[in-house]
Amino acid sequence: MRYTYALILMAAAAFLAACGEQPAGNTSNTANATNTNTSAPAQELTTAEAPQHIKDMMTTRGEQDKAAPTLKIVAPAEGATVESSTVKVKLDLSGDLKGYKPHMDHETKMGNHIHVILDNQPYEAYYNLDSEFELRNVTDGEHTLRVFASRPWHESYKNDGSFQMVRFTVKNGGADVSKPATTANGQQMSNAGGNANVNERANTNAAPTPEGKAMADSKAGDVDAKKPLLTYSRPKGEYKGRDTDPIMIDFWLANAKLTGDGGEYRVRYSVNGGEAKFIEKWEPLWLKGWTAGKHTVKLELVDKDGNVVDNGGYNSTSREISVVKE
Repeated sequence: MRYTYALILMAAAAFLAACGEQPAGNTSNTANATNTNTSAPAQELTTAEAPQHIKDMMTTRGEQDKAAPTLKIVAPAEGATVESSTVKVKLDLSGDLKGYKPHMDHETKMGNHIHVILDNQPYEAYYNLDSEFELRNVTDGEHTLRVFASRPWHESYKNDGSFQMVRFTVKNGGADVSKPATTANGQQMSNAGGNANVNERANTNAAPTPEGKAMADSKAGDVDAKKPLLTYSRPKGEYKGRDTDPIMIDFWLANAKLTGDGGEYRVRYSVNGGEAKFIEKWEPLWLKGWTAGKHTVKLELVDKDGNVVDNGGYNSTSREISVVKE
């Protein structure tokens, strides 16, 4: 009996040893595997000057960067009701232009242009004011249209009169709400069906949202043109080659001054949900140190206490961009 009991104890000890901690060598291997999976270089963004090719472009443009373009939205008019899902956009350009004129160089695919924004979606560049700009498949309801003059590298002109916004309503337009609004040449200008249908769209073949990210629906009726308003402009879309570092942050600011310009507001920005930093002067901010892949950039207009200034939900905007390193 004692012999049998001893054998049982020996077997139990052997079993517990087999089920105990793994040897140190195995633990190290597991840690190394984990480190290998997370060994991508950390992104550390720092401020930078405008890249040399942008500086060279500034030099060759003569006085154009000192221009003061004035824009007027001729159509749709403020408060207009459009009984069609196709909304024709007509702009008038005037002011101290110093040679500034929207156009595209067909070799470089760059040139002066106007940023056109439907609701709070990413902009579309408008290069030829002699050719009518159309918004198609715009859904019924209230909308905003914002425009401002831009340089070839998408830096906005910040003079009084460059920015214009109107609110309009589409009624009985007959838009296909399962599809997004687009320009005449098919560039996407809105979500398909609005944020309420994001999950539904994920299970269909509906077109992807702009910039690969679901944007908040418009609350055009809540936007007050007389209140502080931040309009997100850059960064946007995909960056390749020499455009990947540095990358510019730029925006349009209405009815507000930043602290560095004698006002009481700041623009708070963050990348990939990281540390929030502040822009205190209204000028382009160039950031270097971007790693390859997708990044989310968030811009917010905040008051002296750090609270987002509400204006129809437009003063806190995120965009997803893609950086391609070759």
